[in-house]
Amino acid sequence: MSKYLLLILGMSIVTYIPRLLPFLFIDKSFSKKFERFLLYIPPTALGALIIPGAFEAIPNMPVISIIGLGFALLYSWFRGGLIVSVLGSILVVFIGIYIKGGLI
Repeated sequence: MSKYLLLILGMSIVTYIPRLLPFLFIDKSFSKKFERFLLYIPPTALGALIIPGAFEAIPNMPVISIIGLGFALLYSWFRGGLIVSVLGSILVVFIGIYIKGGLI
């Protein structure tokens, strides 16, 4: 066995143990309020990661970034779905840059 394979195996075991322990020791029945709270964690984390980058995506044209983000937000709110929301916001930003004269 190569030393790199042992290193990868060791790192995977070390990272797997903290993920496994809560499932072994925590009772699986949560209150309805706590379950509802847990449902908000993924969108909140994604928002915290994506939104700051969206404002800085086009440094010379921050309004176009905000319009693209607004499209994604409105479409997701009313229609749902991730793929159309992302592709639509990309298209809106592309059109905004094209109209502003940013594309050659």
